[in-house]
Amino acid sequence: MTEPAWDAMGGKELLETLERMSVEKGISDIHLSPEKESVRLEVRLHGVLRLIAHLKRPIYDELVRRIKFKAKLKLNITEIPQDGQYTFEMPGRMVNVRVASIPSRFGETYTLRLLDPKKGIVPLMQLGFPKEIEEMLAGLVQLPNGLILVTGPTGSGKTTTLYSVLQTITGKERNIITLENPIEYELSGIVQSQIDHDHDYTFATGLRSILRHDPDVILVGEIRDLETAQTAIDAALTGHLVLSTLHTNSAVEAIPRLLSMGVSPYTFAPSLRAVLAQRLVRTLSDACKKDGADCDPLDHDTYAGQVALPELLVITPKIRELILLNETAQTIENAAKQEGYRTMRSWGEQFTEQKITTQTEVLRVSV
Repeated sequence: MTEPAWDAMGGKELLETLERMSVEKGISDIHLSPEKESVRLEVRLHGVLRLIAHLKRPIYDELVRRIKFKAKLKLNITEIPQDGQYTFEMPGRMVNVRVASIPSRFGETYTLRLLDPKKGIVPLMQLGFPKEIEEMLAGLVQLPNGLILVTGPTGSGKTTTLYSVLQTITGKERNIITLENPIEYELSGIVQSQIDHDHDYTFATGLRSILRHDPDVILVGEIRDLETAQTAIDAALTGHLVLSTLHTNSAVEAIPRLLSMGVSPYTFAPSLRAVLAQRLVRTLSDACKKDGADCDPLDHDTYAGQVALPELLVITPKIRELILLNETAQTIENAAKQEGYRTMRSWGEQFTEQKITTQTEVLRVSV
C-alpha cells in the first residue's frame, strides 16, 4: 500500500485520512499500539494485519485526542479500558466506528472497528458461496421453525451471512426480530433490539421478551450460555425460526458444544435444522487468476478481496439420531460425509482448483 506522510498531518487530518482510506480499501480495523520509541499503526485488510507506519508520540497524542473527542471518551482517563463509538459520512451512507482502548505498558492501545453498511449488507448470491450451499441456505430460511446456527471465530463473516439470509425473507409477511450486541448494520423491514447489560437486558432475558412480540423469525446475536441456548431451542420447537451464532471450529463441533453446555438432547435434536461454519479467505487478484501467472501466495498483492469458505451440515434423520445418542463429533462427521457433507478443506480444494484462492490461504484459515 502506498501511504501518505502520516507524521506530517495533524490529529484531525490523520484520522480523516485513515477513515477514508479504510472505506476505499475495505479495511475492517485500525490498530494503534504504543511502543517504547514510537507507536505502531496497523490495519486489518482482507483479514490480515498489516503494519503501515510507526507514528511519533506527539502525532499519536493528537490522534488519540481526536478519537476520544469523536467517540465521547473521557479525555483524562488513561488507566482503565474505555469503549465508545462515532459515525462519519461517506457518499450515500454513514459509517459506524466502534472504539475500544486498553491501558498498555507504553500508553493506551486503541482498536477502531469500521462497520460500513455497503460492506455489511450484501445479497446472499454475492457472498461467493458455492451454488449448492447458497441454494440450501435460501431454502432453510424458508422453514417455518427450527434452529439454524452459523459458527466461526470473530471476524469470519458470521453476521454478514446472517443479515444476507434475513434479507431474502424481509417483506414476506414474517415478523422478524433481532437481538444483537451491538446492532452493527441497520436493516429495513425488521425490528432490531440491542442488549444492555447495565439494565439486565441480556441475550437470555431479551429472548424471553422477544417471544412475547409474536415473532416468526428471531436472530439471536450469539449463544454463549445454557439459558440462552435452551431458550432458543425451546423457541425453535414452538413455531419460531431461530438463527444464531456460536464460536466453534467446525459445523459438526457445534453439536457437542451445545450438549456440553447442558441443553437437553431430546429438545436439541428435533429443533436443529442446520449448522453453517465459515472462514474468510482472501481471493486472487484478476492478474493472478490468469493461466501462467507467477504470483507468490505469501505476497499481499496476490489478493484483492475476500470470500466465505463454508461447510454446511444439514440435520438429517440419521444425524438427529446420533445427537439423541450423544455421539462424538467424529462419529457425526463420518455419518454426515456418507450423506454428502463436505468439510471446509474439501471446499477449499475446489476454490483452489477454480483459482478463487490459494492452498496457502485455505490452510491459513481452516483446521
